[in-house]
Amino acid sequence: MSANSIFAFDVYGTLFNIKSVDTTCEKYFPGRGESIGQLWRQKQIQYSFLRQAMGKYVPFSSVTRDALRFSLAAYHLEWTADTEQTLMEAYNHLSLYEESLYVLQKLKDQSATLIVFSNGSRDMLEPLLEQAGLNDYLDHVISVDDIKQFKPSPASYQLILEAVGAPRHEVTFLSSNGWDISGAKAFGFTTAWINRSEQPIEELQLPPDYQYTTLTPLTQE
Repeated sequence: MSANSIFAFDVYGTLFNIKSVDTTCEKYFPGRGESIGQLWRQKQIQYSFLRQAMGKYVPFSSVTRDALRFSLAAYHLEWTADTEQTLMEAYNHLSLYEESLYVLQKLKDQSATLIVFSNGSRDMLEPLLEQAGLNDYLDHVISVDDIKQFKPSPASYQLILEAVGAPRHEVTFLSSNGWDISGAKAFGFTTAWINRSEQPIEELQLPPDYQYTTLTPLTQE
């Protein structure tokens, strides 16, 4: 593992399990929970890419709501405003992966600088991090909402450098998303892909510097 002492973590799918929302979806739409959750995430990412390409930024909370509405409509479902809001609030209560807190604690004990950097807007990130009890371990919480450009825009990754005042090669960037790793590698960060679902490397000629299935190797000497 890199000897760098600055670690920037993606949030969704990296520290927190996105599939947590499937349970809430299943409660309201029995038999469809996993399918809705999967399409919701796909459209959430796709809409952020499309809005970045079109220059039509809106906060990630709006992207997430639009992706949810599309996903429900795609399955020809009917829903109320209360149901929609409950599903949206499920993103404020995602489950941490079992090793996430331990890894952050160990890295903090080693005097590492810990950052979370997300496409998530602050109205999503702040309640999520608070309910999970992560704020005490984090030196910086960075949202692309601060620059209004979604990852993998180079300008978005620049926010990390502005926060830490270090050369880009001294930052280890961690994400479960292959496209995010490619963007961070192109920007010049050291990258560690947390490949939880054991996907192939993206064919963008920007392979990760490290690849793991969990965050646990970060704590190993």
